[in-house]
Amino acid sequence: MIRTEKILVQTKGENDIVNVTDIVRAKLAKSKGRDGFMILFLQSTTSALTIMEFEDGLRIDIPRAMSRIVPKSIEYEHERAYHDGNGHSHVKASMIGADLVLPFKDGELLLGTWQQIAVLEFDVRPRERSLIVQIITE
Repeated sequence: MIRTEKILVQTKGENDIVNVTDIVRAKLAKSKGRDGFMILFLQSTTSALTIMEFEDGLRIDIPRAMSRIVPKSIEYEHERAYHDGNGHSHVKASMIGADLVLPFKDGELLLGTWQQIAVLEFDVRPRERSLIVQIITE
């Protein structure tokens, strides 16, 4: 069986990190899936999806690290074409990615103790993001 759901995630703009673990767990519980896997896909080119320890220090460290790797202040060809101030956002998002595959057993996600599912916003303005959830069970 394949069940497809959508989660809307509101972000506050650049460098916001939103923990969606509980919402994803609720979708799994609603599906009554026992064993299988879940595909998460973020419909975005300026935000990303990752597994992280959702704690205050990392919520500062991750955006700082990404800014060192992909500085906002350098030239981006995307800016020349669209002049929307988010060329760096596209590069950051493409480096991390937009999808995850998560196993579950006995109706529980098999996340490690400190692992949470997070949406990382890199765009320069607040956004409503669509997170597609596909639950695949026997």
